[in-house]
Amino acid sequence: MSTTHNNRDASSHWLLGTLLHLTHMLLLIALAGGLLLLVPASAQSTDAPKVKTGSILGTVVDSNNDTIPNATVVLQKPVGDPLTVVTKDDGSFAFHDVTPGIAYQLAVAAEGFAEWSSSVTVEPGQEKTLTDVTLHILAVQRAVTVTYSSKEIAAQQLKAEERQRVFGFIPNIYVVYEPHPEPLTARMKFHLAYKGLTHPTFFAFEAAWAGAEHAANTPDYRQGAKGYGERFGANLASGASEGLFANAILPSLLHQDPRYFYQGTDTKWSRARHAVIAPFVCKGDNGKLQPNYSQWGGSLISASLSNAYYPESNRGAGLVFRNFGTSMGLHVVIGLTQEFVLDKLTSKHKHQ
Repeated sequence: MSTTHNNRDASSHWLLGTLLHLTHMLLLIALAGGLLLLVPASAQSTDAPKVKTGSILGTVVDSNNDTIPNATVVLQKPVGDPLTVVTKDDGSFAFHDVTPGIAYQLAVAAEGFAEWSSSVTVEPGQEKTLTDVTLHILAVQRAVTVTYSSKEIAAQQLKAEERQRVFGFIPNIYVVYEPHPEPLTARMKFHLAYKGLTHPTFFAFEAAWAGAEHAANTPDYRQGAKGYGERFGANLASGASEGLFANAILPSLLHQDPRYFYQGTDTKWSRARHAVIAPFVCKGDNGKLQPNYSQWGGSLISASLSNAYYPESNRGAGLVFRNFGTSMGLHVVIGLTQEFVLDKLTSKHKHQ
């Protein structure tokens, strides 16, 4: 009994010792495994420290070194959405938390200026300040159109007409060679009439016409120097009154052009017809053809006024219609002469 009891106690002690030994071994294995897992994590944490970001700062100015507020500044990464800021009143801008080592594209734009761009890279923790962000005024190509009013062109054309001369000294100011003439103003019409009536050739023509009438003893003035003087004075009065009414007063009131418009092209018959009807059909200031009331009226008024200074034997309706017919016939001859002869003899000047 005693021996059996001792054997049982020995077996229990052995089993207990074995269990304690196994438990101790398991604890050591678990502790060693934990250490193996902690070492790589600790090493990884030591090898990859947190990367410091950088900043990009700058001020946008123009070529005069004046700051430009409200300019748009865009920072574009190689991949991803861009970052955008607007310059402050002092032209400054800033980008923070910029990842280092990446080539960013910085672009700056402002209204009225050419765009500026540059590649920018920052180092870890660097606060990079850009000092060359200068915008230049955008070169705008403007088309300049020079325009002239109808009145200005007419004034230039009139100056050219005033210099037109037959044989270099006889004014030929009432003919238009310009292919696209502008209408005259009332002031220009009176100016042209004044030029024509004050030139020495006007007096020379009336003197020559008085000599022809004196030789033909018409109208019924006396002979001799006094009779010639009376005829010369009557012709001056008739010529001046017709010049004023037919070339200035009535054309201004009726908006008609008193000048002869040289045709110069087409058949001779067409040109002759143009010259013959010129005293009867004129061009209005609106560019349209219309009855030449100015010429008719001017000739009739002048013929009527001649009753005041012609001899009594010549006065009356017969004088009026005779002088009117003479005036109209003379203008037909002048028109034909302008169309076929004086063009070759007239020095012309283009308006500038």
